[in-house]
Amino acid sequence: MPIRILLACLALALAATARAELATTPAQLHDMPRQYRLDGVVEAVNQSTVSAQTQGQVQEVLFDIDDYVEQGALIIRLRDTQQQAELAKAEANLKAARARAQAQEARDERTRAKSVHAKGLIAQAAMDRADAALQSALANLDAAQAGLGQAREQLEYTRIRAPYSGIVTHRHIETGEIANPGQRLMSGISLEQLRVNVDVPQSLIPAVRKYSQARVELPEGDSVAAARITIFPFAHHGSNTFKVRLDLSGQTRNLFPGMFVKTAFTVGGHRQLLIPEQAVVYRSEVTGAYVVDAEGRVGLRHIRTGERTPDGLLAVLSGLREGERNGWPSIRSPPAPCSRAS
Repeated sequence: MPIRILLACLALALAATARAELATTPAQLHDMPRQYRLDGVVEAVNQSTVSAQTQGQVQEVLFDIDDYVEQGALIIRLRDTQQQAELAKAEANLKAARARAQAQEARDERTRAKSVHAKGLIAQAAMDRADAALQSALANLDAAQAGLGQAREQLEYTRIRAPYSGIVTHRHIETGEIANPGQRLMSGISLEQLRVNVDVPQSLIPAVRKYSQARVELPEGDSVAAARITIFPFAHHGSNTFKVRLDLSGQTRNLFPGMFVKTAFTVGGHRQLLIPEQAVVYRSEVTGAYVVDAEGRVGLRHIRTGERTPDGLLAVLSGLREGERNGWPSIRSPPAPCSRAS
């Protein structure tokens, strides 16, 4: 349908609501950032692979791919017969050391030797032997305690736990296989902290450094500001682009690692005419706004719009001038029927 006919139809519809009370506001020029849009790729900040720290047969795998795991949850259990035996041995050694009370006996002997040596009744060599015996006894007790701690740690290595809450992405081992130190067991990612990697042309890097502002557009149409911008200090050979990392904080719903997203970097500023988003009407191919003149008459004006600001304003590229008042009915009535034949 030609735009003139649509405007005529909208004018008829406007007549039905012309007497309704209008909320009006003037079109105003605002300082707006000039943005440059680039594609980026979402990645998880926490993405890692858990490896074995001791040798043992895999006894149980408690999670699989796509399972959600809480931080600290047990994900793989290794056979721990050898580790349990080493722990029992370490506990027995420490118990024996304490039962013999070697350290206390050595202290008592040194105290007696020191008292007698002060009276000149024993030689210095005897005093040195008492000191050495005390140091040896203390060292034996410390060794037994250290051995117990090491045995407990080796036993804990047979219980592999999640380093953070996240989703399992890969499973590298099966039940019954032998895990060796350093062998990969399971990989996962966390969706709680995300970031976006963007390849930025070198010509834009000075402006990106200067303004240090960027936004990431979410799938539902909103956008979120980057909490931190990191510019890598070297260019990619061949493309002459710099890798820029945008860290996100909160409001990352419907974003997942591997997704392509649009990003907007602030590279300058300009003056832009803005009106409230609710002042814009859409009828088929026509985008318009109700303009109120000095005498209070309301007319429909065909406009061309640009981007939307986070605070609910819409840029007007053509069709309005600064200061012109545009309005919208507080309760809009449906437009009058207007067929294509009209």
